[in-house]
Order: sequence, then C-alpha cells, then structure tokens
Amino acid sequence: MPSEPNRADLLNLALMLVLTFSTGVIDAVGYLGLDRVFTGNMTGNVVLLGVGLTGTTDLPVLRPILALAAFCVGAVVAGRLLRGHAGHWSTRMTGVFATVTVILAGTGAALVTVGDPGHEPWTGIATGASALAMGMQAAAARVLKVADVTTVVVTSTLTGLAADSRLAGGAGANWVRRVLAIVLIGAGAGAGAAALLAHVSAGLLLAAALTAGVTIAGPVGHHRIARPTPADAVAD
Repeated sequence: MPSEPNRADLLNLALMLVLTFSTGVIDAVGYLGLDRVFTGNMTGNVVLLGVGLTGTTDLPVLRPILALAAFCVGAVVAGRLLRGHAGHWSTRMTGVFATVTVILAGTGAALVTVGDPGHEPWTGIATGASALAMGMQAAAARVLKVADVTTVVVTSTLTGLAADSRLAGGAGANWVRRVLAIVLIGAGAGAGAAALLAHVSAGLLLAAALTAGVTIAGPVGHHRIARPTPADAVAD
C-alpha cells in the first residue's frame, strides 16, 4: 500500500492533470472563440503579440496584451495568498481554486445571457477574466509542486520527456505523467473546439465544472488520506 505522502502526491497529480485538460479547453475557446488569443498559454500570446506588432498580419495586438496582464495579476494574487503554503493542499488552496471556478462559471454564464458574445466588449471581458483565472490556477499549481505538470504549458514537459528518455540515455523518469499532460492538454483543446459548436460559453462552463470538481476533491481527498486508518489506531 502506498505511504501517506505518496498517496497525497498521487492525488495532487491526478487533480493537476484534470486542470491540464481544462486549460486545453479554455485555450481552444480563447483562440477560436475570443479572437485568436490564448488565456492559459502565455508563450503563445507573446509570439502572437510579436507577430502582431510587425503590422504584417491581421493578428490582434491589444488582446494578447490584455491576456498577459490579466494572467500576471491572477498569478500575483494567488502567489500572495499561498505564500508559505508550498507543497501541500491548504484551505487557501481550496479558496484559490474556488475563486477560479467562480470566475470561469460567471464568465460563461455572462456570455450565455448577452445577445452577441462574439463582439466587444464581451470578448475582451471574457479574455481578461479567463486569463485572470488561469494565472491563479498556474500559480496554485506551482505552489503544489507537482513535477512536470504546470497545468498551463507542456513545452518543458515535452523537453523533459525527450531529454530524459532512454533514447537520450536517461532513465525515462516520470514518462507516464509527462505523456498524460501532453495528451490531456491536446484532448482538452479538441473538447473546447467541439464545445464551440454549441456556444462560446460551453467550453468555459465545462472548464468551470472540472475546476469545481478539483476544488471539492482536493480537500476531501487530503482529509481522507490524513485520517488515521484502523491499523494505525490498533498500533497506537
């Protein structure tokens, strides 16, 4: 049977993989439904911004700037709240993910109620709110320190998978989680694109539901892991 710390680590890994899928959903919605902008993948936004600033394409400039700024604000807020809580699931961690859930659900619900969510100011509001939520999520995942799963990018994960593989002379450590992270963010993007066929809000509401599940499963799961087993009680 896994030790208590290992069980906690596995729980955190599973939860962060769920959020990795959710990020794929949100980025697909952002790029396809909110005028070609990423709200989770900031590397993509920097590239889009650089290309857009040349004036040689019709790529947006203000939208990537908005996403970058909102993401940073979210990361600062979550980083501040979770300072001193590194490596474990705390009440504040639950609060951060609950806030992310509310932001995503509120944004999705707002887009349902407006007449034309594909135009300003709604696309800008949805972009800023989603990026804010993703910044908070990324900062929280960083505090949890789940190796190779940041929830928002897979470039470093792909690098580690290749560089540490047996083909590269490595031991192939953590290859399962790395492959899962890469596959899940891609699968999430596919799900997000499919959700757009229903409505631009559908992907955001799906991501909100997934994040809500993580918000509930995190504290409940860690409480059960920390609870003494009958064997422990007998030993005492």
